[in-house]
Amino acid sequence: MKKALIQLHIAVLLWGFTGVLGKLISLDAPLLVWYRMLLTALFVLVILLVSKKWIRVDTKGVKKLASIGGLMAAHWVAFYAAIKFSNASIALVCLSTSSVFTSILDPLMNKTKYNFKELSLGLLALLGMYLIYRFQDLYGIGILLGILAALLSSIFTIFNKRIAAEYPVRTMVFYEMSIGFLIITALLPLLYYYLPDTQFAPQQDNLLSVMDNLPANLLSLKNDWVWLVILALCCTVWAQTLALNALKKLSSFTITLTVNMEPVYGILLAILIYREDKELSYGFFIGMGLICLSVVLQMRSLIVASRRAKT
Repeated sequence: MKKALIQLHIAVLLWGFTGVLGKLISLDAPLLVWYRMLLTALFVLVILLVSKKWIRVDTKGVKKLASIGGLMAAHWVAFYAAIKFSNASIALVCLSTSSVFTSILDPLMNKTKYNFKELSLGLLALLGMYLIYRFQDLYGIGILLGILAALLSSIFTIFNKRIAAEYPVRTMVFYEMSIGFLIITALLPLLYYYLPDTQFAPQQDNLLSVMDNLPANLLSLKNDWVWLVILALCCTVWAQTLALNALKKLSSFTITLTVNMEPVYGILLAILIYREDKELSYGFFIGMGLICLSVVLQMRSLIVASRRAKT
């Protein structure tokens, strides 16, 4: 149990680190996601072939996974664009409101009753988002993109949940990543039509230039390939493997509470590495406090519900 909990926290920490990597990688958001999905699909394909767990998916299943892959690609593009237009802290705080959208959309899409307690917590989080938008007006576009990323995250999570039991997780990831990659590929001509100066090739500084003082120079390394591989292999494939191992031994309640720490880990890393606290106003911290309060109250609600279920 202890090992599984540690594995899950490492996975959540790696997911939180994606915000830092999004700022390190010089590529524009669409191409960053294009490379991430390509590399992740390739890594997962190798794992599936080596472990002999390759499973064919029928046409109906491919259509379902295609819609989710497209939503995931759009979510990542919006998330990394939010980082580019603002910073990692703001993008991650915006992303933490995905539970707000889930509380609204899940009952609507699955035709179940609304939980008014969750809706009230959602309103509290939205108030926090308003304060952040009101007092961080220089990052208005980044905040709107972050909220869009949270909305898309909520939608594809609901769709993913519907078909999670139909296919092995790695099979789903391979098809979603591959199809998302193909969708972005089809849209690249539009990107270059409207933004002809978009950089396609990742930057490649010489690795030897930072070897003399590696800890100090590592985060100044402008080698996008290094960060893209870390993003795909560590923050996607490895993090997913750790999470899957933990899922087998931990309750869904424990998992829900732990995953809520992703924005917290990400913001702490961004402040520690980039000192983003110097870019943020008091309104940001008040807004973040309200969002965190909504998460804490949601966690408390889960604890109470879990105890009632046991009695």
